[in-house]
Amino acid sequence: MKTPKRILVFQTAFLGDVILTLPMIQMLYKKFPDASIDVVTTPIASELLANHPAISTVIPYDKRKSQKGIAGILSLLHQLRKNQYDLAIVPHRSLRSAIVIGLSGIKNRISFSTSSGSLFYNHIVHYEKSKHEIERNLSLITPLDITVQQKEFPSLYPSTADNIVIDKFLFDMEILEHHSMIAIAPGSVWKTKRWLLERFSELSLMLASAGYEIVIIGGKEDSELGRAIIETAKHKSIHDATGKFSLLQSAELIRRCKTLVTNDSAPLHIGVAMRTPIVAIFGATVPEFGFGPYGKNDIVVETKNLPCRPCAIHGGNECPIGTFVCMKNIEAGVVAEKVKSLITI
Repeated sequence: MKTPKRILVFQTAFLGDVILTLPMIQMLYKKFPDASIDVVTTPIASELLANHPAISTVIPYDKRKSQKGIAGILSLLHQLRKNQYDLAIVPHRSLRSAIVIGLSGIKNRISFSTSSGSLFYNHIVHYEKSKHEIERNLSLITPLDITVQQKEFPSLYPSTADNIVIDKFLFDMEILEHHSMIAIAPGSVWKTKRWLLERFSELSLMLASAGYEIVIIGGKEDSELGRAIIETAKHKSIHDATGKFSLLQSAELIRRCKTLVTNDSAPLHIGVAMRTPIVAIFGATVPEFGFGPYGKNDIVVETKNLPCRPCAIHGGNECPIGTFVCMKNIEAGVVAEKVKSLITI
């Protein structure tokens, strides 16, 4: 394969999946610094990839709304063909992604052996279930003679303006630089991946009472959770930041925290990208799927040895057997001790 001049990375899965694609993109940039590297992704992920030095152009693809259906695919294909890429790398294993790339006119097309449309690719890489998703994605660039000698972490790049927004928030909340701040992300798209609301409230109160400043983070969809924690815990050192910031502003807020407590959800991967130590709570899913925290000292809290677990790769809206013991068996005091132990490292 000739040295590529124009590279396309196609990843339109969930936000966390996009973040876990970044180490591969960063290694591509190191290998081919003169190449143009474009990324097709979802509109929300496009915001998160802003300012990234390894990415030339982010191409938003709104597959669920404005570009839904055949018309949306055709408009995207028109753009991709016009850009004349030499190489496409596709971590997303969906049939739609495969069809788009197969019809794009791009000569060299790399994806996983487990892709739903593997016939549309001419370079297939074995999908290693036992590896972390970061390492699986990095394996996609082995056909380009790129080897990774050490862990490659994703990186995000909040702007100066993002920093100023967070500075103002901390000033308004009277959180000073010397304060130890802990971020708590209680949300998830899937209900069976959420630790209990009352446990998050109990944890927040425990840590606030121990002298930490607690910031509840999340998107607008998590605002109800944030308000409920604030109203239940009732402590002046617990602050609600849900729905107030953009993704990169939230990333900057996470960066300033001593640790992040999160479910198996997108904030976990943002925390990894910002090098913030993580305590991750897993319920319906397991870190063995390859989507756990990646830092050296990061901690996973889970209920092991349950015959019903894992119950689904993405979680679900209700416990299939009606007990939800995977989450109910995790006590707030246990998580609080894990947080304190991580802060002292």
